[in-house]
Amino acid sequence: QLQASGGGLVQAGGSLRLSCVASGLALRRYTMAWIRQAPGKEREFVAAVKWDGGSTYYADSVKGRFTISRDNAKNTGYLQMHSLKPEDTAVYFCAADYGRISSTVTRFSDYAHWGQGTLVTVSS
Repeated sequence: QLQASGGGLVQAGGSLRLSCVASGLALRRYTMAWIRQAPGKEREFVAAVKWDGGSTYYADSVKGRFTISRDNAKNTGYLQMHSLKPEDTAVYFCAADYGRISSTVTRFSDYAHWGQGTLVTVSS
């Protein structure tokens, strides 16, 4: 139901844009998030945008470098990444959950819908 794409190999300081296309659900009613998992590490929250599109949330490690957005008409979410660092190397997953209040947006473990992940590799 969620298809993530856009990953690849990029040099440090470069940019990538990840996309997450939803099928079978109306993304406009869902809070959407990006979560990543680096090799040998646990998954961590990266960014989220609430279902109403009015609020965004970011991990401290990506603030000012990443921007999450959504195009409800295309049923697609995005993660624009700039100034990439080697420590951003990870598999990036998009996830969505119906509604969600602000206090639960970053609690990603129980998001109902997940994409398959796309690999981002940042070389130094």
